Amino acid sequence: MARPRTISDEQIVEAAREVFLEQGFSATTAEIARRAGVSEGTLFNRFASKEELFAETLGLNERGHCQTDFSALVGSGDVRLNLEQLAWRFLDAARRILPQLMVIWSRGQAPMVKPAGWRDPLSEEIEALSRYLQAEVTLGRLRPIDCQVAAAALLGALMSQVHRELQAGPGIEGARFVRSLLDMWWPGMQPFEPPGAASSQSGSTPADPSPEMK
Repeated sequence: MARPRTISDEQIVEAAREVFLEQGFSATTAEIARRAGVSEGTLFNRFASKEELFAETLGLNERGHCQTDFSALVGSGDVRLNLEQLAWRFLDAARRILPQLMVIWSRGQAPMVKPAGWRDPLSEEIEALSRYLQAEVTLGRLRPIDCQVAAAALLGALMSQVHRELQAGPGIEGARFVRSLLDMWWPGMQPFEPPGAASSQSGSTPADPSPEMK
């Protein structure tokens, strides 16, 4: 007797991705199961709901790791470099997810129907980055700023870059865009220098020699 064929979660996710891209979120789980070659019962044994499967097809479930990354960076390393690293991760994720979302929302009988409890991924990323910035402000590693506005503006600029790439094709190289964006932002975010720190580092006034050199 032939052994029953085993369908992996990855194969189900790939079948679901194809169906969602063709029909939008209005696609039925029956059609997804048929395309994957499994029963609906098997589908729901693997994934609790259509919403969970939808999030999996877009890679949205991986964003929880990003929020863990935010927390792990608090108080460690260089804040400016941390922000550059986080910006790169966001840009990479947006380049993967946004094109699929744009196609899915344009398909199906009700193209703007979204999963129950759906939260805009950008809003969740803004909240996570805002919490990270506030933690660094509390530690004195950033000056007091409106962290929610700063997070929204930074990620909004990155999202705008992805939209522009999708509409007009590659333009400004990604690394250049991220570095230049943070070069403009950083002066308004870096912690205030203690009084006299700038003058003591001025090239016109040499610093006092260390005790060992006196």
